[in-house]
Amino acid sequence: MRWIKIIFIYSLVMVAMNTFAQKERKYIRQGNKEFENANFENSEVSYRKAVDLEEKKTHKPAFNVGDALYMQEKYEDAIEQFNSLADVEVSKEEKAKVYHNLGNSLLQSNKLQESIEAYKNALRNNPNDMETKYNLAYAQKKLEEQQQQDQNQDQNKDNQDQNQDQKNQDENKNNQDQKEDKQEQNKDKQQQQPQISKEDAERILQALANDEKDTQKKVKEQQAAAAKVKVEKEW
Repeated sequence: MRWIKIIFIYSLVMVAMNTFAQKERKYIRQGNKEFENANFENSEVSYRKAVDLEEKKTHKPAFNVGDALYMQEKYEDAIEQFNSLADVEVSKEEKAKVYHNLGNSLLQSNKLQESIEAYKNALRNNPNDMETKYNLAYAQKKLEEQQQQDQNQDQNKDNQDQNQDQKNQDENKNNQDQKEDKQEQNKDKQQQQPQISKEDAERILQALANDEKDTQKKVKEQQAAAAKVKVEKEW
């Protein structure tokens, strides 16, 4: 009787496992169909359902989730998804695919140095993958161009700073020259003003004194003449 119960329970477990496996495959097939029809958001949902139903976790449904995220241009999420699969125990060929797609996601995020490392890891697992070799060369060339562009920008900035310094120096020199010219002109004007000798000054002062004496004499004469005139009486 006990053996019958064990066999019965085992049968139920096997039926349940088979049911989950069928549902998992169903969601994967559904996700594949949606992916082929460019319904990437729906395909992501289907693949995630397949991941939840996995009895033994593998990389395949999760790998498909990463692909769906990449096609939705959710590159940061795709990077996180593929990174989570980097340590999964799978064949070298499958691991190469993980690193290849990780490299693509990093490349789209303009993380060039990291994408180069991912492509190199893919080639370590599958050295004959020509597509990965091409993507690696492309990422390396793009990184070189970016570094050259940054170098040119730095050089241009240095040149602009030097030009600005030279311009400031020229302006300061011009201002100084103008200031000196103005000072020279003022000096010339001062030199052009007539200078009065001591003798001339004494003669001018003497003439002024004589004019003052004449004026006082005339005032006294006028006052004396006025005194001789009779004044009308007031009532």
